[in-house]
Amino acid sequence: MAGETFTYPRDPDQEQGREWWLPAPPDRAVVGTAKMNRNQAGNGSHVASASYMVDPAHAGRGIGRALCAYSLEWARDAGFRAMQFNAVVETNTHAVRLYRSLGFTVVGTVPEAFRHPAEGYVGLHVMHRPLV
Repeated sequence: MAGETFTYPRDPDQEQGREWWLPAPPDRAVVGTAKMNRNQAGNGSHVASASYMVDPAHAGRGIGRALCAYSLEWARDAGFRAMQFNAVVETNTHAVRLYRSLGFTVVGTVPEAFRHPAEGYVGLHVMHRPLV
């Protein structure tokens, strides 16, 4: 920690940091998160990727949409030409619908590439959206 924006001590260990940033209920906690990165290195580094998680207790409130929209803005501002999701479980219909509504298309599906705990073997979509 740089010590420039929070009153926390500058040298917390990992557990202290987790306790400060992810408080136990009934305090508020993180309800969604996004990870943004290059999809590939080298000659594929012009395509971004991202992953999202939303607390199921907060589903349907626009958190996933906001995270995805932000990551698209981040990718565009960083100069990426497209965003690609490599593994969208086809039975995750809420995510597939959200991504389609934000301009992604399914460019292919790998059959039975995901072992779903309730549905058995299901496909993984590769989804793509240009940014330029």
